[in-house]
Amino acid sequence: MTAADLTAWGVAPDWNPDWLLTERHRELREKIIELCAQEMRANAERSDDELRFPRRNLELLGEHGFLGLTVPERYGGLGGDHLSFALVAEAIARYGCASTAMCYVMHVAAVQAIMLRPTPALVDRYIRPLNTGRIGTLSYSDPRTGGHFWFPMSSAAERVDGQYRVRKSSSWTTSGGFADFYVIQTTSPDFTGYHDLSVFVVDAEAVAAKPSMWDALGLRGNQSGAVEVAAALLPPDRLVGPLGDGAESNDEVVDPWFLLGSSSVWNGIALGAVDIAKRHTTGKVHEDTGMRVADYPTVQDYVGEAVIDTNAARLAAYSLAGALDGATEHNQRVLEPGERARADYLHWCWQVKFSAAKNVTHVVDKMLHACGGSGYRRDMELERYLRDGKAGWVMGPSNEVLRQFVGRSVLLGFDAIDYWNQRVDQRVLAAETRKLDAEGKRALARRLLAEADGLSEPGGSRASGGADEEARG
Repeated sequence: MTAADLTAWGVAPDWNPDWLLTERHRELREKIIELCAQEMRANAERSDDELRFPRRNLELLGEHGFLGLTVPERYGGLGGDHLSFALVAEAIARYGCASTAMCYVMHVAAVQAIMLRPTPALVDRYIRPLNTGRIGTLSYSDPRTGGHFWFPMSSAAERVDGQYRVRKSSSWTTSGGFADFYVIQTTSPDFTGYHDLSVFVVDAEAVAAKPSMWDALGLRGNQSGAVEVAAALLPPDRLVGPLGDGAESNDEVVDPWFLLGSSSVWNGIALGAVDIAKRHTTGKVHEDTGMRVADYPTVQDYVGEAVIDTNAARLAAYSLAGALDGATEHNQRVLEPGERARADYLHWCWQVKFSAAKNVTHVVDKMLHACGGSGYRRDMELERYLRDGKAGWVMGPSNEVLRQFVGRSVLLGFDAIDYWNQRVDQRVLAAETRKLDAEGKRALARRLLAEADGLSEPGGSRASGGADEEARG
């Protein structure tokens, strides 16, 4: 299959907002489509059928420099910006393999977490070798807090003879068991609260995983199961940034790159589903009526709404990428600790992810309706897009969490987002205690006094319930 073959039966390029792109952006997109046609799309079905991690697809990306897409040229990368990343992630998901696209997004986010605080040791060990096929990933989720990954309760780091001993349990890690290095977030040594987090890089040898256990709605290729770092002893040069830099790393790189990239994947899946529906409905004829499926007004309505809504989500993602590029000199600016650039757009990242995840869920459902019973056939490939698209809604931060973040901050201000669960809601507390009778209030007072006495002991300190934490976003 050639790139021309792959694109001929889908939505025409007239529907791409190419006025936002440079010639370099177009070249990168065309190269990715060529690689999808050459090998990546054919590998997608085998990944799920054979429980095969899409390493060959990722190696192919490495051979053409895409594993270092967003790395500056002086470190051996392509020097790509945020819009380049969005275009590439979207194209892989649309024309190639959505599992590969998610592995790629997590890889780039891990790379950018390192590049936020680059050191010669980190660059030489993890960045310069990328195009040899070395794959990284983020491991931020937690089995005790789910998608609330900013609460790494099943983690810890301690100082040991000038090194760091770290442990980490993760409930979901894309490329788990197959990545060559893992960027993880743990609580810091001398931990003072969940705003006090640190970032480390761990090599594959220290990570335990059971990839054979991963099988989610038939999604097997991207290997997003649990991983465990039991007690890895790391030299100090595996710390990314200063101790306590984890919250800033979240805001400045992990959230913006991941949310932009995953949104682009969902947009690519939505477009890929429309491509398949176009191929089927324009080729399928009902002989009793003499009409193609595409001739029915209902089907035209489905496709028209899908393209309109998806292009709205794409324009939002491209616009956000442009804003991030403007804030970072097209991803060339090196930030010192305490400097903000992408973090100023975090609340826009929330919205873009919500819109893309909501849209893809709707679009793949309607394209299945448009294709009728044929849409269930595996050889049509639509079922894979349907399954992969549905994952967008629940991927952390889930759409429920993002909706709450946006609504609460719009109504009450950014300070109202109690990201680390530190503040007491005095209104709720007063309303609940009013329900207690005299004895109930005395019992509550006795319990609270006992807890207060315990917190006054060494090691029992806790942030004040009324203390304001720095607002995110």
